[in-house]
Amino acid sequence: MAVQTVATTDAATETPAKTVDLGPASGLSCRECGTTFELGPIFACVECFGPLEVAYDLPVGDPEALRKQIEAGPANVWRYAPLLPVPADVAEKPNLNPGWTKLVKADNLARELGVEQGKLFVKDDSGNPTHSFKDRVVAQAIEAARAFGFTTLSCSSTGNLAGAVGAAAARAGFRSCVFIPHDLEQGKVVMAGVYGGDLVAIEGNYDDVNRFCSELIGDPLGEGWGFVNVNLRPYYGEGSKTLAYEICEQLGWQLPDQLVIPIASGSQFTKIDKGLQELIKLGLVEDKPYKLFGAQAEGCSPVSVAYKAGTDVVRPQKPDTIAKSLAIGNPADGPYVLDIARRTGGAVEDVDDEQVVDAIKLLAQTEGIFAETAGGVTVGVAKKLIEAGLIDPSLTTVVLNTGDGLKTLDAVAESSQATATIRPSLEAFRAAGLAASE
Repeated sequence: MAVQTVATTDAATETPAKTVDLGPASGLSCRECGTTFELGPIFACVECFGPLEVAYDLPVGDPEALRKQIEAGPANVWRYAPLLPVPADVAEKPNLNPGWTKLVKADNLARELGVEQGKLFVKDDSGNPTHSFKDRVVAQAIEAARAFGFTTLSCSSTGNLAGAVGAAAARAGFRSCVFIPHDLEQGKVVMAGVYGGDLVAIEGNYDDVNRFCSELIGDPLGEGWGFVNVNLRPYYGEGSKTLAYEICEQLGWQLPDQLVIPIASGSQFTKIDKGLQELIKLGLVEDKPYKLFGAQAEGCSPVSVAYKAGTDVVRPQKPDTIAKSLAIGNPADGPYVLDIARRTGGAVEDVDDEQVVDAIKLLAQTEGIFAETAGGVTVGVAKKLIEAGLIDPSLTTVVLNTGDGLKTLDAVAESSQATATIRPSLEAFRAAGLAASE
């Protein structure tokens, strides 16, 4: 295991450095064996190699006071600063300030899917600064990078994360160097490169890129580099909790009954569950059962395959799908997704590429939301689960759209062309059969 350390003394005075300030974060804890560690840029347990996650001293006590404090906060993720691994003054620092995206009551889509009116919602995270939910997780990671003295921000990415890191680094004054598979959608390549950092394409798929980044962390070449989804992963992952916080607050401080969440590495799925559990523990929402459903593309569905087989082993796959933002063949949090889906009474399902395209168009044509392919996966899986009777159409259901369709235009370009090309005359318009009265 490659681990980077942080200097513990001040070079000029040889005195101990000041304590890392990440707000309520009290340390790191192994998800497998429970071993605890001080806050630092480490991501795996030295005892059992299990993944580490942030532990907290949360503000337990007066739920109503905490609720009012949150509601008085800024209209972004920093309204939840008391529950996140960030300093109290985080909102005053240069950051992209993502979050507080729309929760759309999707009655038109509900009608098409046979869901009771007023019960179906789309959490549309395409409204974030770089048009994907990745802005949430990078916002947390960059605060950890500041705290640990890193000078370069980096990541392995299927596209959206590369753009989010590039933008956040530019805003915060960091150098950035991000790594992507060589065959990404052009829209994501351009968005990752426009911010002026270094963009490196690796010959291979995402799992190849991620392995390379893990090697770079252990090499002197990576000294001073904060990899948001590797050595800063425990902090990075906490950003996904803000989706859970926002959904519940936007529902009037209530838990949804059912959520449909896309699965790439599986981190978003597990952290949404963690966020919901924290809200229950703090008394901010009333405790009640909820079900979490995972959504994958058939061409990269290792977690779905394991769920359907009734096994705890997630076997890696070689990705082959248009949903490239979900194309992680060896998902780090896959086993934990299985545990949560089964514990909550949910499920993990997949859809093929044709169903993904159909679902993108269905969401666009019913609710005016143009989702990227990952959003097509969640809507397509929601449709499939409703038809199978696994999602109850009478209960409050939230479907996540995690990115903007402008990034994955190729998926729908062929079937989304001009209805007709005509001369600029009324006669030509009438001849094309487009007049409403004809």
